[in-house]
Amino acid sequence: MINLEIDQEIINKATTWESEGEKLALAIVVKTWGSSPRQPGSMMLIREDGHIIGSVSGGCVEGAVIVGSKNILQSNKAELMEFGVADEDAWSVGLSCGGRITVFVCPGSKIESGLFQKALKAQEDRSNLSIECDLTQGTITTLRDTLLSNDSFFRMQIIPRPRLFIVGAVHISQQLIPMAQISGFDVNLIDPRSHFASEERFPDLNILTEWPDEALSKENLGPNDALVTLTHDPKIDDPALLVALKSPLFCISCLGSKKTHEKRKSRLIDAGISEQDFNRINGPAGLKINAKTPAEIAVSILSELIKKWRESL
Repeated sequence: MINLEIDQEIINKATTWESEGEKLALAIVVKTWGSSPRQPGSMMLIREDGHIIGSVSGGCVEGAVIVGSKNILQSNKAELMEFGVADEDAWSVGLSCGGRITVFVCPGSKIESGLFQKALKAQEDRSNLSIECDLTQGTITTLRDTLLSNDSFFRMQIIPRPRLFIVGAVHISQQLIPMAQISGFDVNLIDPRSHFASEERFPDLNILTEWPDEALSKENLGPNDALVTLTHDPKIDDPALLVALKSPLFCISCLGSKKTHEKRKSRLIDAGISEQDFNRINGPAGLKINAKTPAEIAVSILSELIKKWRESL
């Protein structure tokens, strides 16, 4: 079984289209060989009129899947569609990356009733949801029987999107936040300085103006969460770290020079943090790309977050 983050846009749109009585199909990549632009579990939602959300390739086979979905919606039967460079059809749809993919396309009528709502609820509760595609029966349901495990089934565990807590409403935050949101992170900003953490500077964002330790203590922090501190102010950053280091976050990163990080180490160890726990902190924050500007620093931090997130799955 593979782990896959919830695609919020697909789930939201599927729920909307279902409520409006629209016919839809869900395409899921169930197998790949060699070079492939999308991983197994990648999804594309297709409405009867050909409107799509998501993708199952880098643009290579979407057209063929959309055309195939029209027949699938008419016949009301799911279908496995295979594409590879050895096939004439593959060249006609542009799959020239050197690999092969199998896409399971299932009409909405063969998807368990209420499944998309269950996925939304799982995201709200930050819980997992196990789903199985029965490739023989042509259905998509919540997981029924783990004992039945063979090539007739494709199973995936839908996990909550990674949640990112950023401490410090600073210039780098203004660059990092939209990048992280586009990359699929659920972003929260913490800064007790309300004149910095204003809706005007950070529109349409969950802003917490409590002290970081108070704000984080109210959250059920877990392995799908990350913390980045950006203020350079020990009075603000250190309380957040003291809470975060008690939880199994997949990434904890702190902005600052190596000298600043050494001073941080001394303070936190004096506060009772073990050296082993302190070494969980990435400092200075971000991958080494010789970043200079706020935008470049944001890119380096986001790159580190993505790397740590993928390594944790």
